[in-house]
Amino acid sequence: MKERVFTIATVAIIIFLAFGLGYFLGQSPWAPYPLFGAATTTPDEAEEAFAPFWEAWNLVHTRYYDLPVDDNLLTEGAIDGMLSVLGDDHTRYLSPSDEEAARQSMSGEFQGIGAEVEGRDGFITVVSPIEGSPAEAAGLQPGDRLLRADGVDLTGMDVSEAAALVRGPAGTAVLLLVARGEEQFELEIVRDVVALKSVRSEILDDNIAYLRLNRFGDNSGEELSDALAALMAANPQGLILDLRRNPGGALDTAVVIADEFLPEGTILIERFGNDNERLYESTDKGQAEEIPLVVLIDEGSASASEVLAGAIRDEKRGTLIGQTTFGKGTVQTWASLSNGGGVRLTIARWLTPNETWVHKQGIAPDYFIPLPEFNPDVEYEDTQLQAAIDFLLGEKIISVPPVAIDESEG
Repeated sequence: MKERVFTIATVAIIIFLAFGLGYFLGQSPWAPYPLFGAATTTPDEAEEAFAPFWEAWNLVHTRYYDLPVDDNLLTEGAIDGMLSVLGDDHTRYLSPSDEEAARQSMSGEFQGIGAEVEGRDGFITVVSPIEGSPAEAAGLQPGDRLLRADGVDLTGMDVSEAAALVRGPAGTAVLLLVARGEEQFELEIVRDVVALKSVRSEILDDNIAYLRLNRFGDNSGEELSDALAALMAANPQGLILDLRRNPGGALDTAVVIADEFLPEGTILIERFGNDNERLYESTDKGQAEEIPLVVLIDEGSASASEVLAGAIRDEKRGTLIGQTTFGKGTVQTWASLSNGGGVRLTIARWLTPNETWVHKQGIAPDYFIPLPEFNPDVEYEDTQLQAAIDFLLGEKIISVPPVAIDESEG
């Protein structure tokens, strides 16, 4: 009976603190949609539900064996617990240090190994290593599961807590135990300052334009616009947009970038919990609305990358080549809290123009092209990029879909 009372009281603490701390209204880098105003008192209609909060609070402060307790620590734990019980991998509390690191990464630079991770099925899972980062150089791949960091078990750990263990000052090392499929191995990675330049571009042979976009950060739209202007000035016969291992970023940036490639039409649909919808549309003012277009995607293309690829596919604007994308079909808002921390909260599903929800399914390419297994003794060949070039030159390419696994056979 005592355990039951304590559990109920604990839940009440979590709910109460969510209201009692108050949220600061802001514009989300992932979804610039007003969410709610500040709440500083318990709503009248919730007073009965919150009554156990005061009982538990008083018990902790008067009967706990090791007094005094740290109220700030209790508060952060309560918020973290409230969000974690929602069961959503993308809804989480960020401590003040995590909040600062997250905002630094969106602004263009941070210190660490340089890998986008998320919690999936109880594991800290790599979405994508950042281009040019120590994580990429060490060979981390999308889908890798980080099991331990410097001997600390990460299984079942909150993603923010795990990220704090992996992140650290430039020049220091972290030893990771990594699971890739059925294989496990250790990787020691030396942390560094990770610069997050969004765009790389060049004119390839046969006058084909190549545009690599590795993130959707605060300045990515402007960077891409400038690069695209320079490419289009060369009057290329085709354009390759490379979204491989792009873990996503700001939704509003994805919309701006999509408008460069799409004629007037739908980019995506946001669908909220109350069934309200918000439509994002493109204009007819993009720089690359008519040029033959191929988009390269893989299992590390996630979130905003899938927004862009999905719109291009549904609007029949270009051809997708590569492998099936990661599959993240939800929208988060990012709100700062008064303690310097923050909350990432899932507020909506997003759907492609044809109302497809890609969550945990991903977007399949028009042509499946595998990459060769890495062999240090053989010169690496980017078969996906070559397939994109061949397609734009009018040559035949052969799709190699992955073999379906019959689960009934065990």
